[in-house]
Amino acid sequence: MQNSFEIAVFQGDGIGPEIMSPTLEILRDMAAAGGYGLNFVDAPAGAAHYAQTGESFPAASMDAARSADAILLSAMGLPDVRYPDGTEISPQIDLRKALTLFAGVRPVTVRPGQPTPLALAGGQSIDFVLIRESTEGLFYTQGCGEVEADEARETLRITRAISEPLFRFAFDLAKARQTSGRSPGKVTCVDKANVFRAFAFFREMFDAEAARHPEIEATHAYVDATALWMVEKPWEFDVMVTENMFGDILSDLGAGLMGGLGLAPSADIGHDHAVFQPCHGSAPDIAGKGVANPMAMILSAAMMLDWLGDKHDVAQMKADGNRLRAAVDAVVAKGQTLTRDLGGTASTAEVAASIRAALA
Repeated sequence: MQNSFEIAVFQGDGIGPEIMSPTLEILRDMAAAGGYGLNFVDAPAGAAHYAQTGESFPAASMDAARSADAILLSAMGLPDVRYPDGTEISPQIDLRKALTLFAGVRPVTVRPGQPTPLALAGGQSIDFVLIRESTEGLFYTQGCGEVEADEARETLRITRAISEPLFRFAFDLAKARQTSGRSPGKVTCVDKANVFRAFAFFREMFDAEAARHPEIEATHAYVDATALWMVEKPWEFDVMVTENMFGDILSDLGAGLMGGLGLAPSADIGHDHAVFQPCHGSAPDIAGKGVANPMAMILSAAMMLDWLGDKHDVAQMKADGNRLRAAVDAVVAKGQTLTRDLGGTASTAEVAASIRAALA
């Protein structure tokens, strides 16, 4: 059984290095206490690297990602550093496509005591997972769309080769959540099949996979209705699966339910590789001030421990993923050490220290 793992680390842009540093410190301590090894290998990439070198994603960094057991990636991109065609530098999207990371996993959880713009009944919580297809959809021609004087075109692409494993992943996740007692076991396909033939094709493949899982409830919802229901009755969702662009938009809505992007972790998972990163951006306006919220980065690291523990059958890593999530939940619920995006005044270092104390 493997118990030592190489992690490719992309430090990111803006606040990226500031939130990555305490995350790595926490992971080192947990690995040392838990009896497994985590070897962190820096992989330079991103907008700042492009500004300095003219190269956004060195081949050596891609090689490091391919050979690593997992990839930990901080916030990437800077709005004022762009390619000549005007698009932003996005190594995270390059990784998704190069490594075929088709399942973008975006958990949405609101625990009792956690700040949220919703008026939840006493003791009510929200716990669902949005799975965003991450390699094609409306992002298929990213950077390669056709632009003419009076017309522009982008291509939405949905394939069987990607959609079928995406739906298997969604139903397997719902089954795991059902078995653990975390949810009743339901998958909702979010699409626009009433308008676009591509989404009718998407739905047909979903229904075919649903037929293989009679123990899991399978439902459909149009994306516009889903946006409404995520605000009106988000507690009714369990696992949602959708196209790339729809997922990109709805995942930010999910982050809003949690109180902000500072609490929104994510993973992009394929057959052999996985990337773990916060959903938020690089926030260059606060970079270097020590006030960035590290929680989404730390929660993404917890997802990495889950995935590695499941894949390699290391019970301690799975237990540590749960411990790390519980520590963040405890700090948020207590409400005394929060960064300003969550209504507090604490620094990045103070939040990280509170999470370490909760772990202890």
